[in-house]
Amino acid sequence: MSRSQSASQTAGPYVHIGCTPSVAGLENMYDGCDLGADSFPPNVPGQKIVIWGQVFDGAGDPVLDAMLEFWQADATGRYGANGPSGGWARRAVDAEAGRYRLETLLPAASGEEAAHVKVWVVARGINLGLHTRIYFEDLPQGQDPILAAIKDPGRRSTLIAQRSGDGGYIFDIHLQGDKETVFINV
Repeated sequence: MSRSQSASQTAGPYVHIGCTPSVAGLENMYDGCDLGADSFPPNVPGQKIVIWGQVFDGAGDPVLDAMLEFWQADATGRYGANGPSGGWARRAVDAEAGRYRLETLLPAASGEEAAHVKVWVVARGINLGLHTRIYFEDLPQGQDPILAAIKDPGRRSTLIAQRSGDGGYIFDIHLQGDKETVFINV
């Protein structure tokens, strides 16, 4: 008996109901706070930063239904050392301009890897979540293996967050097109 492959699924319009219910207008699903609302408990030491940006499609238009997940080391370069949610956060982009905002700690380098935040992007039309990283323009990048593997400086620059005037960082994600962000096949 021959069986055919099931159709691919995308993160459709219902992704926010289960993952970021407050964005879908549902309150008190997870004790009043969406899972991943805080990347670290408030008492974890380190430099507090804000990373913000927008998600764009191939035509340069904002993607209004994207959801992002972030994983990162703490200020000492350790992952998961600050409890079960330490270093993990989830954000839905706003429905007006595809913007996100992450309040977190500036991560430290870990081993050969430069300080970075891992990002997973899902949205309607994306069959498999996209993985990328956020590096910081004012931190040393040394011989980070991911950055070193990207020979084209223009492509490598799509992974570097720029300092904003308010002391935070700007990191836009372009899903396709001339400014396409580098995505990592994991």
